[in-house]
Amino acid sequence: MGRRTNFSAMSPTERWQAVLARDRRFDGAFVYAVRSTGIYCRPSCASRRPRRTQVTFFPIPEAAEREGFRACRRCHPADAPGADATVALVREAARAIAAGMAPRGEPRRLARAFKRVLGITPRAYAEAHRTARFKQELKRRKHVSPALYEAGYSSTSRVYEHAHEQLGMTPATYARGGAGVGIAYVTVPTSLGRLLVAATERGVCRVALGDDPAVLEAELIAEFPAARVVEDKSGKLTAWVSAILACLDGREPDLELPLDIRATAFQRRVWQELRQIPFGETRTYAEVAQAIGQPKATRAVARACATNPTALVIPCHRVVREGGDLGGYRWGVDRKKALVEREAGPRD
Repeated sequence: MGRRTNFSAMSPTERWQAVLARDRRFDGAFVYAVRSTGIYCRPSCASRRPRRTQVTFFPIPEAAEREGFRACRRCHPADAPGADATVALVREAARAIAAGMAPRGEPRRLARAFKRVLGITPRAYAEAHRTARFKQELKRRKHVSPALYEAGYSSTSRVYEHAHEQLGMTPATYARGGAGVGIAYVTVPTSLGRLLVAATERGVCRVALGDDPAVLEAELIAEFPAARVVEDKSGKLTAWVSAILACLDGREPDLELPLDIRATAFQRRVWQELRQIPFGETRTYAEVAQAIGQPKATRAVARACATNPTALVIPCHRVVREGGDLGGYRWGVDRKKALVEREAGPRD
């Protein structure tokens, strides 16, 4: 692995190798968070290494904290010094936003810095932080009104206006951990590992690929522990599973399945564009950004691809870097490579 310590210049594989090696050179370049523990660490942390499927990377500690992760008390990742002045500027501004203060600095310079490090504007970061705070307060307080005011909202109108985009359900339902929401799921073997398909009454809410069905099931219920998550034994998911398997094998080029997924407005625009990419073709992140009318949002497009909850149905594997490099993939680059090659090959 080279001496590249810029987060955006490193692939997920390079970051993971740095974590496995406990390489101190990358302290301050990024942090890794573990979903099963809710804790984030610096790459050199001496703690026991988690499974790769449980790990998410963040360019700065504040981004991990925005998503609800807590700093490791062993390695103190938020104290790791960084050599990049732009990263330091973004971290200072992010801390100000978290404290409810206006970040210091020239607005255009801040905007450029945020775009480079986080792929979004300071305003978008502030809104995302407020939404994350609202979600945390909902889970803690169980009531909408005190949670929205604690998160910095001045009224309920805007919260409910954007509730479906941000939470996928009303704030009250989210506060109850998805109570009352029924989710059926099934896992089946495929040539690319295990496939999990889950759905609500409204449509498919998750399609994931992995090696361990227990991990796939645990990740499904992690977001909404109070939802009624049950294994489908009635066969009601059979048709959807069959269609997805046919797509995976190259026999079904177009998947038109109903979806019930949580997303921001930006994510929805990106995911809708991905569903327009023809079978057997690819687009670059920059081309997708251009197609949705935001040519400078390449990194944000990459993040939207990385958070896609429905593999194959939203074909994020068809998005690659400039020059044809595959880039990252939520369910493993090897699987992405196999999918792209299958789709590009001859069909009957």
